[in-house]
Amino acid sequence: MQNGQQQPNIDLKNTTAIETESGKQIWQQGALLRKVSKFVTGTDSDAIMPIPVFFDPETDKILEDSMPKELREEYKDVLVKS
Repeated sequence: MQNGQQQPNIDLKNTTAIETESGKQIWQQGALLRKVSKFVTGTDSDAIMPIPVFFDPETDKILEDSMPKELREEYKDVLVKS
């Protein structure tokens, strides 16, 4: 157990694949980089915050479900639904 939380026991046979727009099942992992003001971080300079996402390697479109809800509107032109 980590942080007092137990990992759920998920049978992979009860899951479904998420396909790209072209029907492939391989995604790549990337990161969006966001600048955080030094006034928010309380440091001497601005900080960079990485946000991990999955994207289609053929189209570079981001899998919507991997994007934080707060940012989906801003990135709506590059999102693809699962």
